[in-house]
Amino acid sequence: MYPATLTQLARANPFSAPLFTLQKVEEPQHSLHGSRSRRLAAAATAEEDVSCEFGSSKYYALCGFGGILSCGLTHTAVVPLDLVKCRLQVNPDKYKSIGNGFSVTVREDGVRGLAKGWAPTFIGYSMQGLCKFGFYEVFKILYSDLLGEENTYLWRTSLYLAASASAEFFADIALAPMEAVKVRIQTQPGYANTLRECVPKMFAEEGLWAFYKGVVPLWMRQIPYTMMKFACFERTVEMLYKYVVPKPRSECSKSEQLVVTFVAGYIAGVFCAIVSHPADSVVSVLNKEKGSTAVQVLKKLGPKGVWKGLIARIIMIGTLTALQWFIYDSVKVYFRLPRPPPPEMPESLKKKLGLTE
Repeated sequence: MYPATLTQLARANPFSAPLFTLQKVEEPQHSLHGSRSRRLAAAATAEEDVSCEFGSSKYYALCGFGGILSCGLTHTAVVPLDLVKCRLQVNPDKYKSIGNGFSVTVREDGVRGLAKGWAPTFIGYSMQGLCKFGFYEVFKILYSDLLGEENTYLWRTSLYLAASASAEFFADIALAPMEAVKVRIQTQPGYANTLRECVPKMFAEEGLWAFYKGVVPLWMRQIPYTMMKFACFERTVEMLYKYVVPKPRSECSKSEQLVVTFVAGYIAGVFCAIVSHPADSVVSVLNKEKGSTAVQVLKKLGPKGVWKGLIARIIMIGTLTALQWFIYDSVKVYFRLPRPPPPEMPESLKKKLGLTE
C-alpha cells in the first residue's frame, strides 16, 4: 500500500509521467486482438447502437470523412478573415489593423475580393483534414496497443501528443501545394485571381518546388498547433466532465455532449493560435516572396514581426477549432460511430496502486 499523499498525487496529476514503481499483480492473459481497440475506449459504449467496430476500416474511413468536412468547410468559411490576416503579416505598412485590412481590401477589390483563395483553401484543408483526423485515430490506437492498457492511461497526454504529431506530418504534405497557391493569390494582388490561373503560372516560374518549399515551415506551424489542438482538447473534455458538467457523460444527451465538445474545442483553439503563430507568419511571407528561405524570413521579421496579426488569428483559430471539433463529433454521432467516454483508470492499475481491495 502506498502513502495517501502519493496516491493523491498519482490520481490528480494530469500531465506528468508516473514517478513511482507499481506493485506486481498477477492478471489473466488477454489476446492482443481482444484488447486491441479497448485501450482508450475501454467503455466504448456497449449499450450504444454503433454502426461499426472501434478501430475498424470503416471507422477510420468515416473519421477521415469527418475530417474533410470539419477542416474543409470551416477554413473556407473564414477565408475573408484569413486573407486579411495574411496581408497584415506580409504588408503591415499598408494594412494597419483587422478593420483597416477589410476596408482597404473592399475598396480595392470589392466584396468579392474577400473571397480570394477560397478554392485552394477548400481543397487543401479538406485533404489536410482527411489525414489529420483519420491518421490521428490510426496512430492513437497503434500507440495505445504498443503501450498497453495501464501505460496508455498513465501516459495518455504523451499518447495524444505523439499521435497528433504523427498525423500532422502527413497532413501537411497533403496541404502544402494548395497552401502555397492560396497565399500567393491572397498576398500578391494582380498575380492571379483563381486556382486555374495561379497553378500553371507558379509551376512555369519555379517548378514543382514552388508548391513544397513551404512544407518545413508548415511542419513548424502545424505540428505544434495540432499537438496542442488534440492534447488540449482531449484533456479539457476530461476536465469538463470531471469538474464542470454536473452529471456523468453517460447521462448527458448527444446535444449536451456536443456543447461540451464545442467549449473544449474553443479553449484548445486559443492555445493553438498562440503556439503556432510565429511559424504562420513565416509561411505567409515565404509563400509571397520568391527565392526566400525560412531562416531569411525569420531574420527579416524579427521577434516583434512574427506576432503581427495574432489577435485576428486567435479569433479565427478559436472559432475554427471549436467548429471543427463540433462538426467532427457530429459526424460521429450521425454515422453512429463509437465515441469512447473520457478515459478511466483500469481496475488492474487501481489494484497496483492499492486503490481497491
